[in-house]
Amino acid sequence: MAIKTIATILTDTTLVKPVLDAATALAGAVDAHLDTLCLGVDRSQVGYYYAGANAVILQEAISRAGAEAEEIEELAKQTLALSDVRWGTDTGVAQMADLGRHVAQHARFSDLVVLPKPYGKDHGIELEPVVEAAMFEGRAPVLIVPEADQVAKLPTSALLCWNESPEALSAIKASLPLLAHVDRVHVAIIDPPVHGPNRSDPGGSLAAWLARHGVKAEIDVLARTVPRVSDVIRRHAQDTNAELVVMGAYGHSRFREAILGGATRNMLEDTTIPIFMAH
Repeated sequence: MAIKTIATILTDTTLVKPVLDAATALAGAVDAHLDTLCLGVDRSQVGYYYAGANAVILQEAISRAGAEAEEIEELAKQTLALSDVRWGTDTGVAQMADLGRHVAQHARFSDLVVLPKPYGKDHGIELEPVVEAAMFEGRAPVLIVPEADQVAKLPTSALLCWNESPEALSAIKASLPLLAHVDRVHVAIIDPPVHGPNRSDPGGSLAAWLARHGVKAEIDVLARTVPRVSDVIRRHAQDTNAELVVMGAYGHSRFREAILGGATRNMLEDTTIPIFMAH
């Protein structure tokens, strides 16, 4: 399916430009409409409000979030006005506990959601649940962009992470419209099983399927020489000069990823290049 609607959710003025630079570059390349939700978030925790708290206190927090949404929208309009893509903006206010509903409504009817990296210095606590809500409740693939100028263009090389999981397959299928614009594609397979139907040709069926879609891919079988899978992926992305990583998200439960860590969380924490994810 072609990418005709790209969405993004902005919650921080400092992240407006890098996210919109990437989103407008993609929208222009694939002739898509760009919808931007400028969301003011009340980050106050429910426990901070004592029983019988004055309604004025609650209203002040909502008003502050509303002003933040308007400021984000103004910056977004200034950036979008310089582009030649079709775009629209909207504002909203959400409390942390109700964040997923607002994000899902915006992401549900989009073909791709472009979002900032959810972890990093001075990054708000709302960024991680925004990413998860777009994928799990909005059922949309997500492109995570770091704060770097090089994301303001289409990638020319990509690294696909393949472990035969449903999540990896969903991500690769959803990324096909982008892969059509990529010159070089590598498929990384880490420690493939020594038993099973694909043991003699790991990734062969995937490569044949991609070729029928006009995507010529090289299969790279890698050994897990370091404890973290994410480190193997990141190192191979550097070796192949990949400008995009495509991977399935949250193979384990999100709770386990958050507490114990996992390939998804580790990649999102340390990435310096865009990551295309789906579940």
